[in-house]
Amino acid sequence: MSAPNEIIYMDAVLRPNQSLSQRGFAIVMAIVGGVSFLTGIAFISMGAIPVIGFFGLDALAFYFAFRMSFRQQREETRIVVTAEELRLTHKGANGSEKSATVPSAFARIELDEPLNANSWLRVEYGQTAYVIGRFLTLPERKSLARATRAALQNAKRERHIAKK
Repeated sequence: MSAPNEIIYMDAVLRPNQSLSQRGFAIVMAIVGGVSFLTGIAFISMGAIPVIGFFGLDALAFYFAFRMSFRQQREETRIVVTAEELRLTHKGANGSEKSATVPSAFARIELDEPLNANSWLRVEYGQTAYVIGRFLTLPERKSLARATRAALQNAKRERHIAKK
């Protein structure tokens, strides 16, 4: 990973914002299930028996939508900036891991201004670009860009001072 005496200017782990805790999920599913069951019973009493199956499908759709959301929240990106390099490690929601190392002397942080939904935060090196923090909000992307630029600037300053 890093040398014992290596100065780390930035070590950030990015994760998506959590939409709901496990306890909150259980409460929401209990409410959805209860409402579906009670409404289904009301329809059965009126003679509309097939309707309860559709309420069950609705509750099942809620369950799977939340499960997919929780799976996406396992995604994370780690950014480490040292005087020598900028390391990116991305762990996907499915457990796959990708990493890239860029010399900090040549790394650029780009964020398209004015900010809009298509303003991706990128680490650029030559003709290669790595998009980071896709799940971040626009203000979070801007803040991360500012912090990463400052870390790269400090890393470059250390190299410049060390050469004198």
